[in-house]
Amino acid sequence: MTAPHTGADGAPGAHAPDSVSAPASRAAGEHPGSALVSGGAAGLPSARLPHPPAPGERRIPFPTVDEITRHCLDDDEPETVHVEIHLPAVPDPDRLRQAFREAMRRHPRILMRQSPSRWWRSRYTWVLTGEPDRDPVAFPGGTLQEARRRALAQCPPLDASPPFRAEVIENLQDAEDGGGCVLLVTINHTALDGPACLRVIATAAHLYGGADNAPAPPPVRAPLTPGHAGAGTEAPARSWTRPARVAAHTRHPDAPGNGMLIADLPVPARPPRAAGEDGPYTVNDQLLVATWLMVARWNSAHAAPVRPVRVTMPVDDRPRTADMPIGNGTRLVEVGFGPEERALYASLAAPGAADRGAVELLLRATAVRTRALKSADRPQLGFSSGLLTTPLLPVGLRAAGTRALRGAAAPWASSVLLSNIGRVPYPLDFGDAGRARAVWFSAPAKRPRGLSVTTVSTGGRLQLALRWSHARLDDEAGRRLGELFTGALAETAHVADEPS
Repeated sequence: MTAPHTGADGAPGAHAPDSVSAPASRAAGEHPGSALVSGGAAGLPSARLPHPPAPGERRIPFPTVDEITRHCLDDDEPETVHVEIHLPAVPDPDRLRQAFREAMRRHPRILMRQSPSRWWRSRYTWVLTGEPDRDPVAFPGGTLQEARRRALAQCPPLDASPPFRAEVIENLQDAEDGGGCVLLVTINHTALDGPACLRVIATAAHLYGGADNAPAPPPVRAPLTPGHAGAGTEAPARSWTRPARVAAHTRHPDAPGNGMLIADLPVPARPPRAAGEDGPYTVNDQLLVATWLMVARWNSAHAAPVRPVRVTMPVDDRPRTADMPIGNGTRLVEVGFGPEERALYASLAAPGAADRGAVELLLRATAVRTRALKSADRPQLGFSSGLLTTPLLPVGLRAAGTRALRGAAAPWASSVLLSNIGRVPYPLDFGDAGRARAVWFSAPAKRPRGLSVTTVSTGGRLQLALRWSHARLDDEAGRRLGELFTGALAETAHVADEPS
């Protein structure tokens, strides 16, 4: 990693954003302080003729998450997950292709395509192909900004195995941190999620360079005491309260596509803790509170009605070892901020720095609530999702019903999605191409939320990707939201002379 970037004021972590329209693009191997990307409508690949399973291939029904995602696909808001890994050098094309091919064989669940379907069938089905239908690795040339735009706009097709593509963007210029390349992976989220694909990439890195890419052990959390088992849950009557919606700000309502801002930030400091003990809150709790502050301040500045901010947060309990299940394996929990939100809203949403005591109170209350939510045993998309995917009706009728229900329930959808990948558990060491210097993820930003925040930690830094729907927010609004989040995250940092 390079030294922390500085802005005009010289403060660590302050970054001047790079606009997409700037005439000189940033070198591919140089991880940026901040960059804004604007993607248009989904330029979907041309349809290919469907083909039935060949000998040796087998079918499996779509799991619940895959089916509901498939029902709600929209060309104007592509269902892509973008992952970019910054490397010090350029890998050899033939060896990289061979490494990915073998990695896919070791994780055969990623080798899948959707079987041809008709509306009267009982289910959508995946065909496990055993071998790829196409080579997912490409060296397309061009700039990193162009590759990011493709990641936002062009979803890998479901009718060819595997449902991801990996592009190596070579650096043809001398970058201040030594040049290199970016491995940019675009995933069709209908088929799998980012952590599952990262597991396959880690296997490919091991096969390419021979270095040990075994995952680091996960952090050990103290178990919840019985008295906290139900902490943080909301009363049923409040579940029908309409959450806050991020106030729309765009000159082109209903414009297609997503925009994205990426930034490299310092990890906020936490209170010191004794060995073997948990701190009062985690970085994830700080990210949740920073997200709350961003939305509350944005809405306050736009004179939006005061409503509770609710954050949807994926929780991933899968092991990161070589036998990690591949697919969509996270479960979604919805984080509310309880009575503390109502009591502190006026002081925290006001312009300027918030009272540190109020921020600390919200952090500690949020920590109790999120620990309870993470420990709760519930289906991936909630209890209603199983009913929506029960094959009592043809899949075409279930799709129509799911879309209608999603539209009717839109006013009660959460305010924003926060996906915190946490520390990357793998070295991502590609041998002669080097170890990853930075990693970014971005999650889809479909309406009705229209905004997602994704964070990853590598090398003691926090990589942030903010992604928004152009139907609600233009790129200038996205840039401003990024500034609000950066400032809010800094306000959650522990100050050394504070009591812990």
